[in-house]
Amino acid sequence: MSLALKLAGQGRDGVKANPMVGCVVVKDDRIIAKGYHQTFGEAHAEINALEQINHQANGATLYVTLEPCSHQGKTPPCAQAIINAGVKHVVIATLDPNPLVSGQGLAMLKEANIKVSVGLLEAEALTLNRGFIKRMQTGLPFVTCKIAMSLDGKTAMASGESQWITGEAARTDVQHLRAKNQAIVTGSGTVLSDNPLMTVRLDTSTVTPLRVVIDSQQQITDQTFNIFSDDAPTLLLNPGNSKILKNGKIDLADALKQLGKQGINTVLLEAGPNLIGAMIEAKLVDELVIYTAPLLMGSNANSMATLALDTMENKIQLDLSDIRMVGNDIRITANIKT
Repeated sequence: MSLALKLAGQGRDGVKANPMVGCVVVKDDRIIAKGYHQTFGEAHAEINALEQINHQANGATLYVTLEPCSHQGKTPPCAQAIINAGVKHVVIATLDPNPLVSGQGLAMLKEANIKVSVGLLEAEALTLNRGFIKRMQTGLPFVTCKIAMSLDGKTAMASGESQWITGEAARTDVQHLRAKNQAIVTGSGTVLSDNPLMTVRLDTSTVTPLRVVIDSQQQITDQTFNIFSDDAPTLLLNPGNSKILKNGKIDLADALKQLGKQGINTVLLEAGPNLIGAMIEAKLVDELVIYTAPLLMGSNANSMATLALDTMENKIQLDLSDIRMVGNDIRITANIKT
């Protein structure tokens, strides 16, 4: 199953709205086939593995990171292919939250008298597809908020100057973070002050995340900014195409649901303190990745998030899941406690 999970991760760039899935077929204590879901709309992991052995798996055990599908979608049902191949035992890391599948693939296999085991390395499988799982369960993508700040929690000088807080190694790491997400969300203020490209600039990557600009006040009136370059697609969300709250701001939850309807599982939020604060207050941020540089920017500089917290009772607590050095900077990964 560990190998199947590694294989699944290789499909990150190609599966788009689909989950990443890996499959390994074992017979007589020997791996006889392996595969993963490579491209959206094409063969799933189980089919790619079974094709290596001409769909002949009599008496074999099949390990798969997600419950085999049982319905006819863009491809035929994998559960039926497993049955037809003669597999005797299927080991599934976790069930599929997709209501078209959930539990039905499992039932289909059991009805064919195939032994089924569920839960091997489930935590790892859930983490791998956390975006897909959240979108299936809530309609919302998984949101990671990236912040580059000084040791005293500042992200820009009062003038707006912010290049560069972190070092080159951290900035390269951010490119890898972008490559793991299907969309990058920012605010109109960041576009106006920094004119960023918001693209993945890695020689080894062909990923082009959708660039999304939240523009409640319709400040972005032309397409001369870098974010409208031909390097990647861009979606501008403003009062003309978005749900507006009573305070005149774009409904951020509805904006994320719009992305979810487009099959976007994962979003990277790279924005200024106002949008970051609003997303945190709306409980729309799932994870924080904070790059902390060994420098002080002073009390006049802008803080990492605009959060009007007046008492310790209102404090927001975090669960730290990873802390490591990236060059001379510290990268902290944390989840907001609910």
